[in-house]
Amino acid sequence: MQNQNPVILTIDLGTQSVRAILVDRNGNILNKTQNNYEKPYYSLNPGWAEQKPDVYWSAVCDVTNRLKNEAKETWNNIIAVTITTIRDTCLCVTKDGQPLRDVIVWLDKRQCNMKKPFPALHSSLYRLTGMTDTAELQRKVSACNWIMENEPDVWKKTYKFIFISGYLTYLLTGRFADSVANMVGHIPFNSKTRKWMSKSDLNRPIFDIELEKLTDVLEPGKTIGYITETASSITGIPKGLPLIATGSDIGCQTVGLSCLKPDSAAINFGTTATIQFTIDKYMEPLPFIPAYPAVLEKHYNPEVQVYRGYWLISWFKKEFAQKEVERAREIGVMPEAILEKMLKGIPPGCDGLVFQPYFTPGVVMPKSKGSIIGFSDIHTRAHIYRAIIEGINFALMDGLYTMEKRGKVKIKKLFLAGGGSQSDVICQITADMFGIPAYRTQTYEASGIGSAMVAFAAMKVHKDIHEAAAKMVRIKDEFLPDLKIHEIYKFLFNDVFSKVFDKLLPLYKSYEEHINVKTV
Repeated sequence: MQNQNPVILTIDLGTQSVRAILVDRNGNILNKTQNNYEKPYYSLNPGWAEQKPDVYWSAVCDVTNRLKNEAKETWNNIIAVTITTIRDTCLCVTKDGQPLRDVIVWLDKRQCNMKKPFPALHSSLYRLTGMTDTAELQRKVSACNWIMENEPDVWKKTYKFIFISGYLTYLLTGRFADSVANMVGHIPFNSKTRKWMSKSDLNRPIFDIELEKLTDVLEPGKTIGYITETASSITGIPKGLPLIATGSDIGCQTVGLSCLKPDSAAINFGTTATIQFTIDKYMEPLPFIPAYPAVLEKHYNPEVQVYRGYWLISWFKKEFAQKEVERAREIGVMPEAILEKMLKGIPPGCDGLVFQPYFTPGVVMPKSKGSIIGFSDIHTRAHIYRAIIEGINFALMDGLYTMEKRGKVKIKKLFLAGGGSQSDVICQITADMFGIPAYRTQTYEASGIGSAMVAFAAMKVHKDIHEAAAKMVRIKDEFLPDLKIHEIYKFLFNDVFSKVFDKLLPLYKSYEEHINVKTV
């Protein structure tokens, strides 16, 4: 007899916490539990970010067991399980799945020396395509290369080099496998073909991992395996339930916001701010940067990131808003509630203050630095706070305009998620700056909804992802742009923001040549 009230159990593992949620066929979250890690990561050296594997697994077991106790009858209606996790967070394991070292988290900024030159043919091709600097930087920041260079004994013992999504999959099913839509990071994966790179691939020498150390990959919607008896006894998840391949947290979020066509873009106001959309052809969002395999089969997610993104809000609170943080603690509200009031008192453009959020170098901007220009004696901490919000959006606009041009698409709608999207003021600022409507859906748990959508389609509760989106995603809030304000932002973007970095770049280079700059 078919289950009349089917639900999906989704485990959503993030940078700072893990959540277990039960989602019904209409996109309602029936039950939810959360475990906040004591520390999101630890650092043995400046710029490093690692985590104990057991921190993640213990947190998963905690949330699933608590959910089982709280959900009661709903628990018996689970028809499948999904996992969605942070990206580019990797570890080395033995043949029986035992970690050989701690997890290297995506925030990690260590670099290896990589003195060994690229093969002559590849080196020539990199020079011809103008890719030499990008290839060198990619190779130096790849965790796999750092381990090979600095922990050769660990690498020699490594049976599989996997992401945290693959690690959880193994613990739940006993199988080394992962979703194609989780293959986002510094690994030899060809996003265009959705397969591991061949030895002849142009980029293969950048991440020269032995093929036997890589896991099987499946398309989203496929059954990876089934919950084992051992996993069931530890997690409380019923034995034998299928684990359905879905995708990374950002990829699932895009689906969970119903951004299935290239007229809608998903913005994530998280630790890293991102903007991505879904398209049925492969395109590089920026030169030499791949589009990621989408959760939607035969589709791709071009994406641009602002690496530090809404981490900058935490930075601002720590360095400039201690008074507001203390006040929030006294009256029992989040500091952001007080900061939001500050935003309302500052006009668009912050009375001439312009912020560039490029605090961390990346492949596209290896010499990047953050900057604030336009200070005068009228500016306050509130101006700086709003300038940060506007600066992040300017950077996302820059990325979107480039992607639209390269993909020959036009984005007409924005869907917002992540911590910053909980602010009405930030959502309205975003609509005004981009000049197009912005929307929030019925829950900020968009990643979990998207992951569950894939499973409902796989289990034939919904015909496909498109039907699942129609049934499970509802617009809760609409923010329409003020086009007069948009004109102000349009001027600031074209005539100020987009010109600042190139003007300052020679100074950044000169500074680095003469001053030893520390990074974290």
